[in-house]
Amino acid sequence: MSTFYVPAVNLIGRGVINEFGDYVKDLGFKKALVVTDHFIASSDILPKVTAPLTAAGIDYIVFEDVAPNPSCKNVYDGLAVLKENDCDFIVSVGGGSPQDAASCISVMATNDVTPQELEGLHKSANKGLPVVAINTTAGTSAEITINYVITDEDRKVKMVMVDKNSLAIMSVNDPELMLSKPADLTAATGMDALTHAIEALVTPGAYDVTKKLSIGAIELIKEYLPRAVENGQDIEAREAMVNAIFLGGMAFNNAGLGYVHSMAHQLGAVYHLPHGVCCAMLLPIIERENAKRVPAAFRNVAKAFGFAIDGKTDEECASYAIAEIENLSATVGIPKKLTELGIKEEDFDFEYLSKNALIDACAPGNPFTPTLEETISYYKELF
Repeated sequence: MSTFYVPAVNLIGRGVINEFGDYVKDLGFKKALVVTDHFIASSDILPKVTAPLTAAGIDYIVFEDVAPNPSCKNVYDGLAVLKENDCDFIVSVGGGSPQDAASCISVMATNDVTPQELEGLHKSANKGLPVVAINTTAGTSAEITINYVITDEDRKVKMVMVDKNSLAIMSVNDPELMLSKPADLTAATGMDALTHAIEALVTPGAYDVTKKLSIGAIELIKEYLPRAVENGQDIEAREAMVNAIFLGGMAFNNAGLGYVHSMAHQLGAVYHLPHGVCCAMLLPIIERENAKRVPAAFRNVAKAFGFAIDGKTDEECASYAIAEIENLSATVGIPKKLTELGIKEEDFDFEYLSKNALIDACAPGNPFTPTLEETISYYKELF
């Protein structure tokens, strides 16, 4: 038996941000904690979110102190604002960081727990405070998933939570909110979305429904991500990427991820690097290793990238798929080495990061379990 998680209501398409206030009003909520970051709060995006709330007669308070790779402190601070203002629901606005912070605040609001106690699989007892998740980047799919990630700043570890009680009651994906995103952010989040789709396709947890979703996501990303990076005002490309992340999000939300995310989480926790860039750099390295173990799983990946797989061996399909990953990454301008991001090999703690990657919650979803020595060697390929 397979369980399929997705928010009950999902608004997708141009201009849907203008409609969500009426949906919220019908649910009877009175006051929102709007969880976002400083960039969103100072942009023209936040007024586009708060205006429908005001029009619907719904009060709100803004919490804008979410950092990239949100920390336990961010979560505790947001929870305090929520309680002080008697908010009865949450509106998360942004990419993965505000979405993840909002998920943790939601669960902590209804469960007497610390973030550390939520790490792992379905650790909370009670359904979280209702969340309306408004996405502003085409990448993380955090607005529709039961996964969220919080950084324990004391241990320098990204804690992965997979919790059905954190699932938003409504997602909003309006490509018009993404038109102002710069090319580098568009590229990074788009490659994160590609990583989701590929890891969800090759994981042993994949099944027929999630496989179809992953394939559809890859097809859209291959065609439209370069366009969105080249011209951020290309609304057709932005809308296609919205559809891609929705498909890919549903896929990995229910099939799982793999070792690319396990290793990328550690880079974000220790070096505060952009998650999507880390995933993009690691993706061909790990999938090349996966292809040695389960080459047949890459037939669908190659087909989604446009390869005529009939008559081709599994190994030929895998080689084509990995080459296409590298080509797309280069096309959208992803760095190839960590040195390009200011990380020096002599300052890199290979063993610490590798040990944490091995116990990351995404690791069991990989087709094989690497050793500590193998993990260290994969990190070394980034230099």
